[in-house]
Amino acid sequence: MNAPRIQRCWGGLAVLAASLLVVVMDMTILNVALPDLTRDLGTGAVAQLWIVDIYALVLAGLLVPAAAVGDRWGRRRSLLLGFGLFALASAAALVADSSAEVIAIRAALGIGGALIMPATLSLIRVLFPDPRERAFALGLWASTAAVGGAVGPIVGGALLETFSWHAAFLVNVPVMVLGVAAGLYFLPESRSERPGRIDGPGVVLSVSGMVAAVYGVKHLAKHPDLLGVALVVLGVVLLTTFVRRCLRQDEPMLEVRLFGDRVFRSGVIAALVTSTAMMALLFLGSQWMQVVQGWSPIRTGVALLPMALGGLVGPPLAPRLAERIGARTVVIGGMFLLAAGLVTLGVLPRPLDYGGVALALLLVGFGTAALGLASALIMGSAPADKAGSAAAMEEMSYEIGGVLGVAVLGSIAGVVYRTGLPADAPDSALESVTGALGTAVEASALASYADAFAVVGLVAGIVVAVVAALLLRQLPADLDVSGGHGEDPPVSHPAPVDSRL
Repeated sequence: MNAPRIQRCWGGLAVLAASLLVVVMDMTILNVALPDLTRDLGTGAVAQLWIVDIYALVLAGLLVPAAAVGDRWGRRRSLLLGFGLFALASAAALVADSSAEVIAIRAALGIGGALIMPATLSLIRVLFPDPRERAFALGLWASTAAVGGAVGPIVGGALLETFSWHAAFLVNVPVMVLGVAAGLYFLPESRSERPGRIDGPGVVLSVSGMVAAVYGVKHLAKHPDLLGVALVVLGVVLLTTFVRRCLRQDEPMLEVRLFGDRVFRSGVIAALVTSTAMMALLFLGSQWMQVVQGWSPIRTGVALLPMALGGLVGPPLAPRLAERIGARTVVIGGMFLLAAGLVTLGVLPRPLDYGGVALALLLVGFGTAALGLASALIMGSAPADKAGSAAAMEEMSYEIGGVLGVAVLGSIAGVVYRTGLPADAPDSALESVTGALGTAVEASALASYADAFAVVGLVAGIVVAVVAALLLRQLPADLDVSGGHGEDPPVSHPAPVDSRL
């Protein structure tokens, strides 16, 4: 690879990593800003969940059509359009003064994110055709998520020290503007040779199915009634119909047949479970630090740095380690390390001490090595002309995992929290721990929230460990970083013949 080509490749990776940094920062900045936002706007518990979840919900719902558009229209074009939308929506947040407006802006950010994320992974595959280089690049890309998870609270905290919560979104704007300029220079245009069809009914089925299923899960967590059950069932039916529709098509909008490859399937499951646990940890942990410990937003951001430190080291080293001891060992070992960090949180003595929480965060950060290598397995096991579908499904696993982490594990935390409150606790305290501040049950509420944080860590750790054990049986022993192995080749499709030859 000549010097100009090397510069373009790594310059392009820097642009793509910066886009991920902004998207992840947007999530974690919100975690830090949420208490101030809640107090300023009088946001209730349900609105808080929608403010947190709507971004990931819209993003996940639109990933499939956005990836199909990028495959057909151009992945760089899709990426740069997403940058522009993200910048505009972030700027609009500065004038938002109601919960409904914040929810709408977060939904607009989700649209921009849906255009950005699958294009990012598809372009990494184009920039780095060599499997080993691609695995290392994806490791660096995954490390960016860990950096964003820590930098977001620090940047957000610094802004909140001087300005209101509105300013927490402003940092996105200059980064996205620079991303457009750098992307035009460093990134090549890329399209699929066999793009999937833009399927209108499929878009309706996938988006509506996702919304119904996730809203039903959140509704059941607070009100276990027939409405919640009906929404979950409706979501499952709609998504199943969408999958069956894709299976009947020769060139579907989403190539669900990729799940027939066990390496691809295992990578997606690993990414889903890891994302679920990590987003719940960040969401509940930042609330514990600010509300229970009484720390400022910027101190909360600094306190989350151990997770970023582990995330900076683990994913880039994972490909080299995989060459020595095997990719399966690294993926499964990373997941068990992640589980160990979560379980550590659950078994710490009460009241929780930051030293123990910091150790748990560090272990979780190192465990993200599994996430970086899982990304290499997903993209490597898919044929090049289906990179858009592979990227969409990988990003869906991250985003759905984030929604499930906040909705399901967050709801478990809510149940444990409310169980620990006195019988005469006011409604405001039952709604959220911030509502208990200044009331007669404040001390009990703070202790109960700390217990809920620890219990969720224990539950999440057990789930991750069980999934890791199942994947140990699923992944072949001779797996390499490209997603290939000796027993059977990854799923492939014949390439179209170029009539110009």
